[in-house]
Amino acid sequence: MKIAAEFGEIAVSDRIVSALLISAALAALTSPASAQERRPRGAPPTPAIEAARDAPFPGVMKLLVDATDTERKLFQIRQTIPVVKSGPMTLLYPKWIPGGHSPRNSIEQVAGLTITADGQPIPWMRDPVDVFAFHVTPPRGAKALEVAFQLATPVTPAVGRIVVTPEMLNIQFIATSFYPAGYYTRQIPVETRVKLPAGWGFGTALEGASTEGDVTTFKTTSYETLTDSPMFAGRHYKQLDLDPGAAVPVRLNLVADKAEYLEVTPEQLKVHRDLVQQAYKLFNARHYDHYDFLVAVTDQLGGIGLEHHRSSENSVVPKYFTDWDKTYVGRDLLSHEFTHSWNGKFRRAADLWTPTFDAPMRDSLLWVYEGQTQYWGNVLASRSGLMTRQQTLDSIAATAATYDNQAGRAWRSVADTTNDPIIANRRPLSWRSYQRSEDYYSEAMLVWLDADTLIREKTGGRRSLDDFAKAFFGVEDGSYVPLTYTFDDVVKALNAVAPHDWAAFLRTRLLEPGQPAPLDGLTRGGYKLVYTDTATDYVKAAETRTRTVNLTYSLGITIGANGVLANVQWGSPAFDAALTQGSTIVAVNGEAYDADKLREAVKAAAKAGAPAIDLLMRTGDRYRTVRIDYHGGLRYPRLEKVGPGAASLDAILTPRS
Repeated sequence: MKIAAEFGEIAVSDRIVSALLISAALAALTSPASAQERRPRGAPPTPAIEAARDAPFPGVMKLLVDATDTERKLFQIRQTIPVVKSGPMTLLYPKWIPGGHSPRNSIEQVAGLTITADGQPIPWMRDPVDVFAFHVTPPRGAKALEVAFQLATPVTPAVGRIVVTPEMLNIQFIATSFYPAGYYTRQIPVETRVKLPAGWGFGTALEGASTEGDVTTFKTTSYETLTDSPMFAGRHYKQLDLDPGAAVPVRLNLVADKAEYLEVTPEQLKVHRDLVQQAYKLFNARHYDHYDFLVAVTDQLGGIGLEHHRSSENSVVPKYFTDWDKTYVGRDLLSHEFTHSWNGKFRRAADLWTPTFDAPMRDSLLWVYEGQTQYWGNVLASRSGLMTRQQTLDSIAATAATYDNQAGRAWRSVADTTNDPIIANRRPLSWRSYQRSEDYYSEAMLVWLDADTLIREKTGGRRSLDDFAKAFFGVEDGSYVPLTYTFDDVVKALNAVAPHDWAAFLRTRLLEPGQPAPLDGLTRGGYKLVYTDTATDYVKAAETRTRTVNLTYSLGITIGANGVLANVQWGSPAFDAALTQGSTIVAVNGEAYDADKLREAVKAAAKAGAPAIDLLMRTGDRYRTVRIDYHGGLRYPRLEKVGPGAASLDAILTPRS
């Protein structure tokens, strides 16, 4: 049987399908527009943010930071921002952080924001696209906006870096203020006042301090300079002169958890003074009118090492001075951050410099900015005596071993890791040795050692990377206006020191993955990387400082507190046994875990005919026994001198007279 339809004869058995087809056809005939003709429509754009221009801001901002609420770790902020024209305006909270190379300012800590004019509240609207921008419309005739908010700094490390303790605090003005859109930050004047707990001392690169009661007022400066001039303050404070009698002062500002941590011996003071002099001999210029090391001697304030043009923020272990011979691991921090005044702040990559803090930075040349700074940080630590030559050699060995064994170098270049401040922002990784993270610091350091020894070889020892440092970073003595550079500028400066195909040298080692580990600088410098069954004093000190057991180059694991795996090396015996970080070693060959038992098990497994190592592991609620078939014994990196006579690496680390 058949039935008739507008579209022809349709079998009864197809009755259901036909009904659907007919319904769809009728809908298409009666609809005002077909689905093909309709298009989704987006919302209108968000309010425009005025483009920055290099013109003076017609007014002076005023900022008051009340930092007295140390128990609740709250900063109370009051800010006056002149209104310079009628109509809508945009206030910007700094976003892209110099030295952080990323959009990571603490906007999530801004709370209780209110804006008023002439005592009347003004509604504000956060930009839904750029959440660091706040749109307001001042009433007609308003002369200034009064901005008030709290900066709710972390109360526990789980929330973020601790910047306030009962004994000290760290104010970063880039986190405690807004600025008006439409102007370069160097063109916006600001007068700053800070209220501290009674009796506290402070260090900062800000100038012209006058104190009345607990409030200190600083000389009006540009917003750019303010945000580059943080403050350390504390109950226990000491300032030391690192260049007595100099026309350009350099000061060491110390805050500490306890007063006794501020006891500095004459020998220790001399070392820090020598750091200043060795840097001057290297760069032959000063790009500041004064310089302040801000150093927190603490395990309570959050760790930091951050460069500024006329200062640096540094945290060191509580017994930095009082247990000097045992606290040398990481002591190159001060020399690293000091070097940044020349490399990174004065000389800065052209794509990294920006006129405001809402303009994106590009990090492509961080292997110069951070990599060569890492190199000079190690070299100056040795030349000044912050670390002995042997301690520095052992530190370099530890770095070289990292890249001698890093699987991730096969697929990812050093240059690509310059994007990591934006990609990862130092978040933990599951497989650090394979994923890679910010290797533009230490692998690039080895590349610059390679360059230094190559220059020395090509010139018969007459020239070195020191000459590059003077020519590239030591120009325009006395200026602290940033001087930008490009890749080609770096190549040109290297060629002026020693002609070579430096462009290919740098591109091969930094831009191309899958290259051999950059160890040529060691070989040319008179050393080779070896592995022995005895840890260097540096490795032992590093284990003590980090409270870990380092078996990276044997089993392929680093073990933290209570047997928890802190890291597993990609491609290692532990990796082959499917171990991952976060798992816990419960037992070693049937006995309860401790570090010495595990080391002994690794040593015993190296004997002829010895069985594999059995580990009882716990991951969450799951237990399993893992057999690691490794018989290579303990392996720790060190540098071994090659051949007779003086080694050029030794010459590199020797103080300059």
